[in-house]
Amino acid sequence: CCGMQHPTLERLANTIMTTPSPPAADEAEIDLGQLARVVWRGKWWIILTAFIATMIGGYYAYSAATPVYTTAATVLQETNQDPVIDLSGGLGGAIGGGGDSQSINTEIEVMRSRGLLENLVDALGLIEDPEFNSTLRPPPTFSVSRLIALGREALGRTPPETLVLSAKEIEDREEAIKDRVVNAVRNALSISNIRSSFVYTIGITTEDPQKSAQIVNTLAALYIANQLDVKNEANVSATAWLADRVTELRIDLENTENAVQEFNANTDLINADTLAALNRQVKELRDRLANIRESRVSQQSRLAEIEAARQTQDPTLMAEAVDDRTLNQLLATLDGGADERERFDARFDQLATRTELEIQRLQNQITALERTVQEQESVISQQSADLLTLQQLEREAESALLLYEYFQTRLQETSLQSGILAADSRILSRAVVPQGPSAPRKPLILALSLVLGAMAGIALVLLREFRRSTFRASEELEEATGQSVLGEVPRIKVRRREKLLKYLADKPTSAAAEAVRNLRTSILFANPENPPQVIMSTSSVPGEGKTTQSLALAQNLAGMGKKVLLVEGDVRKRVFAEYFNIKDEHGLLAVIDGKTPIADAVTHEPSLKADVLMSEKPDRNAGDIFSAPAFAQFITEVRGIYDYIVIDTPPVLAVPDARIIGKLVDAVIYTVRWDHTTRRQVAQGIDAFRKAKIPVTGLVLSQVDPKGQKRYGYGDSVGSYGSYHEN
Repeated sequence: CCGMQHPTLERLANTIMTTPSPPAADEAEIDLGQLARVVWRGKWWIILTAFIATMIGGYYAYSAATPVYTTAATVLQETNQDPVIDLSGGLGGAIGGGGDSQSINTEIEVMRSRGLLENLVDALGLIEDPEFNSTLRPPPTFSVSRLIALGREALGRTPPETLVLSAKEIEDREEAIKDRVVNAVRNALSISNIRSSFVYTIGITTEDPQKSAQIVNTLAALYIANQLDVKNEANVSATAWLADRVTELRIDLENTENAVQEFNANTDLINADTLAALNRQVKELRDRLANIRESRVSQQSRLAEIEAARQTQDPTLMAEAVDDRTLNQLLATLDGGADERERFDARFDQLATRTELEIQRLQNQITALERTVQEQESVISQQSADLLTLQQLEREAESALLLYEYFQTRLQETSLQSGILAADSRILSRAVVPQGPSAPRKPLILALSLVLGAMAGIALVLLREFRRSTFRASEELEEATGQSVLGEVPRIKVRRREKLLKYLADKPTSAAAEAVRNLRTSILFANPENPPQVIMSTSSVPGEGKTTQSLALAQNLAGMGKKVLLVEGDVRKRVFAEYFNIKDEHGLLAVIDGKTPIADAVTHEPSLKADVLMSEKPDRNAGDIFSAPAFAQFITEVRGIYDYIVIDTPPVLAVPDARIIGKLVDAVIYTVRWDHTTRRQVAQGIDAFRKAKIPVTGLVLSQVDPKGQKRYGYGDSVGSYGSYHEN
């Protein structure tokens, strides 16, 4: 409300963001100069955090950190080996290796495999090494179990009896310990492949240089030995499998050969050429059979024509049907006599009978040929089946022979392979005992500690700046509240309050005096047409300097030759007694109650050059006092007596007195303590006046530290007074 923004957002804007009006796009730019000034102001904090971090890093590097030693061995994978016998198919790819990333990663995982690391742990007895076996380390001085044990002892409780473990539980426990040791060794190892090569680097970091070299060299030797073991196991398995297979194939070969011999003995076989000749003969018989069938059909047609001509009894037609020269001659001599006709018919019948006989002969030939063809086809079919069976048996025998010879050769080769097996890798460079620790790297730790400490200091300074919710410049105050700032009053360096007015009187050209004069001018010109006569001074909370400003303002107004009255409106705390040595028992309350005239109640203070109306201890609620019509009559009365009336009121957030008095005054001066009053307090105080419909004339930034303001990079407006005048 009242123009207030969120404190954090406002601080971000005021601290690291530039906010010029034109152009609008520049509002999001970072003000590096402002950011640098914030960091520079916190340089001692940054130096302190950097120093502390460096000390911590130095302690860790030189005292707390345990020196560790790193060493490495290199192993070369032989990819161009030409084995005497290639058993890659029988050994499942155990021999040789590819050059692709999958093969390289596979070899790295083989080196890191639990089986290989378990062999390493057993070979070097690493289970007995406290570095890898945490159960062998001495218990820490401070631990949960230790605290529990101490608590039991303090309470007088006996520790629980140790449980008796079974053999299975002991075995499981030992296995769990071994697993943890293997995990610790695996975490300490670093295995990598040199780019674009078949060279592997096996490294480790331990607390002992000799142990580091021994572990790496042992692991490399175990890796190569593991390759030979894998090959030997594969070779033995392949030999046994091949031996069994050769035995089976020999039996199969014998069975197939016996089958061929038995088939040859029990079957009358011809060769393929004879079978081809039989096929040609059958074809010839089929062709001959077809010709005879055509002749029979032709004779049957002729016989049908002859029978048809006989039915007509026409000699001419009968002669045309048989087409016989003799019959044609008889036809020519036929003159109707019976003898010629008889001879003609006899010849015709003879020719018809001859045709029938020819048909019968052709039919007999067809029957004989069909039987012969059927018999030949049966023979050919049987011979073909037998020949096919023989050829199949011979092929099976030949295949069995080839398989037997191949596996017999493989068996002999595999048996010889046992003596010439070699590992696919070899140690290219053995690990040497490191001459110095690889960590901690003390210079690096110190440098990083210094940098991190400085960064932490910068972060703390920036965080502190971002979280700041106070005001260090009038521009911030105006932007946050929307109210004008009438002046900035520096902190007046006096040890005792009664010396305040003397300081201002003795040093009229001091920065504080000039600031008060500037404040007076701003107040009087806040409304030039109707200058304020009754001026009220208040603040958000106690201790913000409102009373000091009331006194200084009254003194400054009196210095103009005006008749001024300073009223102690804070009847609850009554702090005027700390500034003035006034013992009069009659004051503000007596005047309001009509017990004492104003002239008798006020006291002229020479150091102030104005009249002071102090307050007595109230006998009723202060709010009721100021709400009464008598107080309004008092204000009206003093308006006719004095040129200016300055009323010092309580803080607006503490009690409602200021809001009650504010309805009767001409100007409300709201004091905000420099780098002390929070934004929320100021917002709540101004909002209280707004809700009461009391306009705030302006704000005053009090107790400003000129050096601090300059250090924070907010200008030197207050210090300019001191530089222009002599103190």
